[in-house]
Amino acid sequence: MIALDFYPELRGWLSARRAQVVTLDVADQDHLRLQHELLAQRRRADRLRALLRLMVVLWKVSGFSLSGLRFSDQASRVRLLAAIDRAHAVLPLRAILRIIGLSQSRYHAWKRDPPCRLDDAVICPRSAPHQLTPGEGTAIKEMVTSEQYRHVPTATLARLAQRLGKVFASPTTWYRLVRRFRWRRPRKRVHPAGPKVGIRASRPDQIWHIDTTVIRLLDGSRAYLRALIDNFSRRILAWQVSTTFDPGGTAVLLHQAVSGLSGDKPTLLADAGVENCNGAVDQLIDSGLLKRIVAMTEISFSNSLIESWWRALKHQWLYTLDTVATLEKLVSFYVTEHNTRLPHSAFRGQTPDEMYFGTGEHVPGELEVARQAARRARLETNRKISCPQCEPLTVVAN
Repeated sequence: MIALDFYPELRGWLSARRAQVVTLDVADQDHLRLQHELLAQRRRADRLRALLRLMVVLWKVSGFSLSGLRFSDQASRVRLLAAIDRAHAVLPLRAILRIIGLSQSRYHAWKRDPPCRLDDAVICPRSAPHQLTPGEGTAIKEMVTSEQYRHVPTATLARLAQRLGKVFASPTTWYRLVRRFRWRRPRKRVHPAGPKVGIRASRPDQIWHIDTTVIRLLDGSRAYLRALIDNFSRRILAWQVSTTFDPGGTAVLLHQAVSGLSGDKPTLLADAGVENCNGAVDQLIDSGLLKRIVAMTEISFSNSLIESWWRALKHQWLYTLDTVATLEKLVSFYVTEHNTRLPHSAFRGQTPDEMYFGTGEHVPGELEVARQAARRARLETNRKISCPQCEPLTVVAN
């Protein structure tokens, strides 16, 4: 005999009432059909649930939300409210509004307030009575797009409308409406097409550019930098830094550049400044060593390469300039780097010196071969690298 004190769970088994078990000897066909339909509906519900989760995540990741959108027409609000009512039959209202990003206060305001029939109003005038009326908006549009006021700036046009008694709105409101409705002011000026390709030489020492720029030092004084650049190779042929604006310095710089030349005389392209058109330079031109063309006077445009070199020099290198000696040191370094080390994209990786002296014809081919080799090495290296997500699962034997 088993002692019930040692097995208290047996006492519950013996004292509990026995449940009645009902069995079916023959399976009902309707019951099986209902089971199949139930399983099919469960599978469909699982697919719809997964699709709903996917769409919700997609909306959240892409930033889809109704919190920053406005419905200016009545039809859009009615359609959205009808869709919410249909979804409310199977989903809680709080969940629906959270999914589409619509606040409860805004939803109940739409349900409570009568539908607004002003399709051009962003906010219902009844809830925001201080906004512009449709007549004021039409007046602003007419003045902005009118030929009569095309010479008036938008801010001045807003004040002119107040003087005329048409619209009393701030210029900020005018700018906001112009941006929102994309109104275009009637501008009639037609600008001429700018040159796409400037003057280009076919060989070294065929065309030169010269110019003078002013550089301010830390103490407030000025220094004057002159430079001569070759059009074909972009090589700086000569440069000079001076503390005074001496027109004769240009003639000295040009004489220094042409002293070692032989063959055809170069064409000098310069502006009409006094430093380029003076007695000393004219004497050098009359001697037959150079030919001079004045930019914007004898030609329609120059596209001077020296201007772009000034921009690169000042914006990328010349910063702390305390004395003229420091300026000369910095310019000397940059000229050497520009001529001998820095490759130019227009020359497929060649430097100005290599273009000027014709010693860099092999550089583009070598760079292309090295580029292809680097791409192959990059592919091999990246294919050998793997992360825990890419590594296959391995079974460790005990």
